[in-house]
Amino acid sequence: MLIGNNLSRRSVIGAGLAGAGILALGGCGSNEHKAAPKKGGSIRVATQAASTADTLDPAKGSLSTDYVRHFMLYNGLTCIEDESLIPRPSLAKTIESADRITWHFELQRGVRFHDGSELTSEDVVYSLLRHKDPAVASKMATIASQFAEIRADGRYGVVLRLTGANADLPTIMAQPHFLIVRAGQSSPDGTGTGPFRLAKFQAGVRTEVIRNEEYWIPGRPHLERVELIAIPDEVSRVNALLSGDIQLCNAINPRSTRRVEVDPAYAVMATPSALFTDLVMRQDQLPTGNADFVQAVKLMIDRPLIKRALFRNYATIANDQPIAPFQPYFNPDVPQTVLDLDKARWHVQRAGLSGVRLPVFASTAAEGSVDMASILQEYGSKVGLNFAVNRVPADGYWSTHWMRHPMSFGNCNPRPTADLIFSLFFDSKADWNESGWKNERFDRLLIEARGEADEARRGELYGEMQRIVHDKCGVAIPVFISLIDGYDRRLKGLRPVPLGAFMGYRFAEYVWWED
Repeated sequence: MLIGNNLSRRSVIGAGLAGAGILALGGCGSNEHKAAPKKGGSIRVATQAASTADTLDPAKGSLSTDYVRHFMLYNGLTCIEDESLIPRPSLAKTIESADRITWHFELQRGVRFHDGSELTSEDVVYSLLRHKDPAVASKMATIASQFAEIRADGRYGVVLRLTGANADLPTIMAQPHFLIVRAGQSSPDGTGTGPFRLAKFQAGVRTEVIRNEEYWIPGRPHLERVELIAIPDEVSRVNALLSGDIQLCNAINPRSTRRVEVDPAYAVMATPSALFTDLVMRQDQLPTGNADFVQAVKLMIDRPLIKRALFRNYATIANDQPIAPFQPYFNPDVPQTVLDLDKARWHVQRAGLSGVRLPVFASTAAEGSVDMASILQEYGSKVGLNFAVNRVPADGYWSTHWMRHPMSFGNCNPRPTADLIFSLFFDSKADWNESGWKNERFDRLLIEARGEADEARRGELYGEMQRIVHDKCGVAIPVFISLIDGYDRRLKGLRPVPLGAFMGYRFAEYVWWED
């Protein structure tokens, strides 16, 4: 398989969707716009969360604020920049693999870091190997465990050998954690090859960047300056937009869309996505580790109500597994869990849990979780469970409460492939294995699916994995949430990318400002 701007038909045959798609779409250096972008302008952007753990190290990113910051400062070997979710060459000019195990990356020539040093294979090898170093504490350590060998092949070539075949490697390389830093930086300081240079960074407060005038992709970026801040409260975030204090924000509540759109100077951009807020039931604690308890909770979730009342239909019904109906490999044959209080009560009684009182931790940091917890509390009282809703501040929620109690809520950003979402959140060894569940069959299928060349068989494997998660995992996923960004209409070039808010967190490189 050869991935690049110029592929022969023979190269594409058998390469799967990634190779064929990149042939059709070209690389990330393409610079096509329906309207001519204007150069200049400064904007302030607000996300819904920040913390003192905010970082300049792509390997450690965990919040949308981190991902936006990192995409402004760094580039990856590949990138995903539209709704097709097909990876395109970026710092890698071409990618070759004959067996999906050994991959060869040929780098772009003449790309320079913000300090003037040239990008070479040494930087790529260093960046990728960091994820295997326990001292780095990479959020992608589980994925990087697949890297058997990474070595330079000359000044501009890199060879990456995997422990087993994985057809999704080009997509993996497009994730924000795998952005390329300068060799030797044990604590990356923002010196990347990206479209912006770092001007100021205060963890938990703000990030300011200015245009990289020597950016290696001609014509980009268009903006002169971007300031990134966090406003955790959604009402305050919308107020800041409508008052002109910010020009772009994410995580708009569906109830606020009419308030934004009634003003002709502002608009919302809704993107159907695989984003979800899930109820986490730890399998290593009680009573949440009891299989009957888990089933009871899943049966008392009123999914249509959550979709209609909480998200005003800006959502898609989910089924306690993370692959959305509009994504590749979705298994429509997994029986849909529906509200059934009689059956839920039966599970509670069989487990001997009637009357049990249990705190549920929720926060605005996990979108919709506070209201979901209230609904759960109401329905729980009807089946013999006494849930106490503990609403905790958004600041510090992910480090203090998420996964640290028998019951809490998580919030998972969309991932472009089934392998990534399963590997990061459901593999027994994954750092983000929220419920702490372990299923040997699932783990074996995950490895098998990565290297399966037959697409039909690969679909069968992912289909079985969805059924296992649905039946046995300690997470309840009620709906997939559409992404809603609010913006000043003078900000041009925005388009939906279902990987996340703000065009999959990459807006800064593409948008422009018109007074």
